[in-house]
Amino acid sequence: MDLEWSPDELDFRDEVRAFLDEYLTPDLRRAGRLMTSVYSDHEASMAWQAILHERGWDAPAWPVRYGGCDWTLTQHYIFSRELTLAGAPALSPMGIRMVSHAIMAFGTDEQKDYFLPRILTGEVFFCQGYSEPEAGSDLAALSMAAVDDGDHLVVTGSKIWTTHAGEANWMFALVRTSRKERKQQGITFVLIDMTSPGIEIRPLVMTSGEQVQNQVFFDAVRVPKTGVLGQIDDGWTVAKYLLEFERGGGAAAPALQVMLENVASAAANQPGAGGGPLIDSPLFAHKLADARIRTQVLEIFEYRVLAAVAAGKNPGPASSMGKILATELSQTITELAMTAAGVRGRVYQPHAAVPGGPISEYTPPDDGYVSGDPWQAVAPLRYFNDRAGSIYAGSNEIQRNILAKAALGL
Repeated sequence: MDLEWSPDELDFRDEVRAFLDEYLTPDLRRAGRLMTSVYSDHEASMAWQAILHERGWDAPAWPVRYGGCDWTLTQHYIFSRELTLAGAPALSPMGIRMVSHAIMAFGTDEQKDYFLPRILTGEVFFCQGYSEPEAGSDLAALSMAAVDDGDHLVVTGSKIWTTHAGEANWMFALVRTSRKERKQQGITFVLIDMTSPGIEIRPLVMTSGEQVQNQVFFDAVRVPKTGVLGQIDDGWTVAKYLLEFERGGGAAAPALQVMLENVASAAANQPGAGGGPLIDSPLFAHKLADARIRTQVLEIFEYRVLAAVAAGKNPGPASSMGKILATELSQTITELAMTAAGVRGRVYQPHAAVPGGPISEYTPPDDGYVSGDPWQAVAPLRYFNDRAGSIYAGSNEIQRNILAKAALGL
């Protein structure tokens, strides 16, 4: 396997770098560097999406007929990697990387014509209505009811852990339209206008002070049946397809490589137990080397998964494997980051300048634990947020069950 870029691929890499040098402003780079989870500051993310859209690069993995790029697999990977290395803020995955693929696969022509171009421009911004207070990893246990009323479904219930519900103007959601023998049956996938009467959003404030997630209440909300994606009572088919894009199809390895370099840089300036720099500590150096090797393995694995996505296929069971590898490796790296930032093993209370304010306003505590470097300042927040990585999008235990059934035939 030749891991060297060809001359044409190097030219493409240089083209991407030149674009980033010109358009990725210091404020946007700071927003990317201050990411405490898989989401960046909302305003910065949308500003960056608008810049990418102007260039035609906001959804390169989409089929070309819908606005994607006619790139080779290697170009897709180079682009993803260069954005990460440059510190670009992440785009919200809800529309571009997730529901868009379900709309392409199951939507009517009218749904495709309306939603896909507006997702690209940012005019339509989606949140995800899956989890409920009594239905998390066991998503099929959801109970938010949708009662048939002629041309509408009348929706009553609540969703929780809804990221960016306060900013979104549309939600893709799973609702219960009937009770059948299997709980996966009788579920319908709907697209809900968040400006509809009867919707109430209550922010969930995290320990960091950020307000990214919410609980959303629906009181007899009327949803036109034109918002049903796929067939009524067969939403589980749509949801399973979409979840493969949520769990896989992206490139996590470049971001983890950047995190590792940040860890190594910080560890070189952090005193170790023996008096020398932390990075020279045999135990820490061993853990760092192990994480680097695992990241290289993940990179090769993701390269293969991206080949399927670039060819217009869903990732399949590989998405579950990628989700396990990426989230557990990220947790390992954030543990190393806590040590390198001088926080590991100490009592630490995260702070924010204003509860619920944007992370761009985050002020690290004046406790001597961290330096003024933005990455070190948010290392504890990233550590706390990353604990959820092995739970969201289906817990890793669920992913292992999926692999046992789909890949091993158990």
